[in-house]
Amino acid sequence: MKLVYFAWVRERVGKAEEIVDLPPGVTTVTDLVEWLKGRGEEYAYAFETNGVVRAAIDKVHAKPDAAIAGASEIAFFPPMTGG
Repeated sequence: MKLVYFAWVRERVGKAEEIVDLPPGVTTVTDLVEWLKGRGEEYAYAFETNGVVRAAIDKVHAKPDAAIAGASEIAFFPPMTGG
């Protein structure tokens, strides 16, 4: 699965994107975030505050409990504001 990181999430993780093989049991956006936090200090820092970082599954905004099965890309980005 391709993971893409934007803005300060990218800066904290230290890469713009990566390809990962998810372990069994990682079935939702929340599961994925928890798994990423365990991959290293940079991921733990990027996702340190639950619910702040947003996700999109195949370019469609997704809620934390959204299923990720069959997705080809998941993007993570900070909240955005308009003005």
